Amino acid sequence: MSNQDLTFGHFVNPFTDLGFKIIFGQPASKELLITLLNELLAGEHCIENLTFLDKENHSDSMADAGIIYDLYCLTTTGEYIIVEMQNRPHSNFLDRTLFYMCRAIGRQVENIREKRKKERELRAEEPVSEEEDGFMLSEERGDYYGARYRLSTVYGIFLMNFREPNLEAKFRTDTVIADRENGKVINPRFRQIYLQFPCFTKELKDCKTLYDKLIYTLKNMQHWNRMPDALKEQVFNRLEELAAVANLSLEDRIAYDKALDRYRVSRIVEEDAREAGWKQGLEEGRAKGLAEGLAEGLAEGRAEGRAEGIAAIARNLKSLGFSIEQIREATGLSDAEIESL
Repeated sequence: MSNQDLTFGHFVNPFTDLGFKIIFGQPASKELLITLLNELLAGEHCIENLTFLDKENHSDSMADAGIIYDLYCLTTTGEYIIVEMQNRPHSNFLDRTLFYMCRAIGRQVENIREKRKKERELRAEEPVSEEEDGFMLSEERGDYYGARYRLSTVYGIFLMNFREPNLEAKFRTDTVIADRENGKVINPRFRQIYLQFPCFTKELKDCKTLYDKLIYTLKNMQHWNRMPDALKEQVFNRLEELAAVANLSLEDRIAYDKALDRYRVSRIVEEDAREAGWKQGLEEGRAKGLAEGLAEGLAEGRAEGRAEGIAAIARNLKSLGFSIEQIREATGLSDAEIESL
């Protein structure tokens, strides 16, 4: 782990679970989250407002409660957005994100069923005419099957402080449900965006768009004592205010310090594991090199021994009075090699 990872900055570390929620997951930071999401979805969708949904109400069991996504939002136009900051790699990460998306989609169908059930219960309490009742029943029967599967779009935004081996080595990967042959989107309701922060290598001077500046800031801000002069947009003033460690309440500061400790321990464990793997690879490489060198040496020795044996045979034949032509045919040596013996 680099010394930079151990420095105490003026701003919270967004790669800690609490730091990420301080920056994006509280009512005061809603506009900042909307700005980030609109930059990510530029040209595709524009979010005007959203509400935070309680993640604990969407876990499938007590065992899920600690690992469900960091933020779950609903826009005013009906889209659901999952946002997660993942600090360390783990097995089946992509499968887990797919599970999150499928559960969010499945809950929509469950909600529609529950809504229709309540509507039927309310109608049962209110007297309606036979004509009205027949109309509503026929409408329900005719529309029920299709209507219960009418879905809102679900976006999954996964910010990753690691490289996922099953993704290309690039910063952003966008996935859609599309035709494999021509790439045409078949169903726009399912969108996943993976952001691998180690793959974002731009310097601040190369960040020309608000999108790039936001990503650069998230990657580096935990090491800063102040916002760089190049970040003049209003959004960074708000980010500076929200993310300043000095502005945290005592309760949040204590919780953040604990989260930061967990983050550092995880980074140390990850670095130790990487170093152990490197050492093991080095030892294996040395052993392989030694074996290959020994085999090569033996092969060279055998070749030199054969050459010396052939030369000795040629000298004996020459001393017995055999002609150069006869010696050449017997040993395969050239005339010049025979004459030099």
